[in-house]
Amino acid sequence: MTIAAILRARTREIISIDGNAPARAAVALLARERIGAMPVVEGGQVLGVFSERDVLHGLQSEGAAMLDRPVRDLMSSPAVVVSPDQNVLGALALMTQRRIRHLPVVEDGHLQGFVSIGDLVKYRIDRIEAEAEAMRNYIQQV
Repeated sequence: MTIAAILRARTREIISIDGNAPARAAVALLARERIGAMPVVEGGQVLGVFSERDVLHGLQSEGAAMLDRPVRDLMSSPAVVVSPDQNVLGALALMTQRRIRHLPVVEDGHLQGFVSIGDLVKYRIDRIEAEAEAMRNYIQQV
């Protein structure tokens, strides 16, 4: 099971933002899309990840003035990334170890996708349930 399998099942575009965009625009995009994080991308290259945590940290340290700062000043950087051929369990372990909930998927230096810990856990549970169902069917046939 690889990250590529999760990306193949998707039809939704990758929501991302430019590093020069004001944090206000990034917060509005997070809220409108009902997402917790997004990659910060310039020229197809992932510069970092902007998340709810970055918003909270900025508000706590600078107040509302942080909303006028560029995303690049507030994002988590450098981004922890994975390749499409990374296995799901390895990606989950990386997320747990680094205490992060989102991973940009990068191949040849370009963004290919963006996955959350929820995406990976759902995929893993679906696979376990499918295996259990196959086992039940096998046992019933014997």
